[in-house]
Amino acid sequence: MSGLRLLVRDVAQLATPAGREAPLRGRDLGAVEVLEDAFVLCAGETIEAVGRMRDLSRVLEPRDHEVVEVDARGRCAIPGLVDCHTHAAFAGDRVEEFALRAAGASYEALHARGGGILATVRATRAAGEEGLRAAVERHRRWMLRHGTTTFEAKSGYGLDRETELASLRAIRAAGGIPTWLGAHAVPPELDGDAGAYLDFALAEVLPEAARIAEAADVFLERGAFDAAQARRYLTACREAGLALRLHGDQFSEQGAVPLAIELGARSVDHLEATGPDGVRALARSDVTAVLLPASALFLGQPMPPARALVDAGAAVALATDFNPGSAFCESLPLCCSLAATQLRLSPAEALAACTVNAAHVLGRADRLGRLAPGYRADLVLLDAPDWRYLAYHLAGDLVAATIVGGSPVELR
Repeated sequence: MSGLRLLVRDVAQLATPAGREAPLRGRDLGAVEVLEDAFVLCAGETIEAVGRMRDLSRVLEPRDHEVVEVDARGRCAIPGLVDCHTHAAFAGDRVEEFALRAAGASYEALHARGGGILATVRATRAAGEEGLRAAVERHRRWMLRHGTTTFEAKSGYGLDRETELASLRAIRAAGGIPTWLGAHAVPPELDGDAGAYLDFALAEVLPEAARIAEAADVFLERGAFDAAQARRYLTACREAGLALRLHGDQFSEQGAVPLAIELGARSVDHLEATGPDGVRALARSDVTAVLLPASALFLGQPMPPARALVDAGAAVALATDFNPGSAFCESLPLCCSLAATQLRLSPAEALAACTVNAAHVLGRADRLGRLAPGYRADLVLLDAPDWRYLAYHLAGDLVAATIVGGSPVELR
């Protein structure tokens, strides 16, 4: 094959979710193929071959001089991590709110007093488009340092036409996958009138948002949008060509799971409050349950019923929920540790949940989430003797190198 190639050689362990199917469910979620003393050969942006070092000569001629080599001795290789739920398009912070919560104030109470999401709306509107682009780029660099090679990000901190569209453009400019979270909250100028806000958003923002975003999302929860409002919003977005996603069951069950199934959503995300009926319904459906343990930890909420979902046969993905208020965490390795210690998932299940299953949520499981020929050449080298350190080394300085589209990324 002509052209420049990248050879990652002498990998101590290479771990990748088994097979070619997506999403992975049940026992298949924990099936990981592990190769010792391995290599990955990349041709341009695509993986050309994966195998053991003893077989390298079968795919690489000794006289081939158009190969850049990466020495991975003592390191492990896993697929590039896929973060399928972030709110990376924001300005400012909520550190004062964090301190108040630490002193006993609840997230819902702060939101009701004009804090929470609405506090970030004020800062994000004030940032302007260039400020938003700089913020998303900065957050993207943070994610890369933790091995995230593909990220989704939502708007939802503008809640006006100009800032919502600027947020989506900033996400796309940073290489992210944009989701229009137009129904995140009711903006302060409408004084809680959700119906009037949806009238505005669907008439004035949706037509242009649908040209930039790939999906639409809604926060279906007490104090945000109810099931009828969410159905109206999502139905209009589906008619505009957007895939559908929902924030649901974060604090209470308000009908998010049945609505997601009814409308054929790609995912319903959070599920901290989901009960047995919701677990069984998701297991019978094609809707992926996206679990966000960093958010539950950050807010002191119960963890979502991950073990019950997997055992029932539901499709499960794992993401950070990176945002300034309820999950100021961009680290998928940390989420894998929480998955293993709090959600009762195995390290193998956690790996699949934030690679191939997360890629499935984003409509990219045919090319992301596995180290196999034909997949995009996104991989992470862990400075560890065993790939399970991904979950085992709690908040460790674990990522030694990140390769995106066949090119090593400067992490510092």
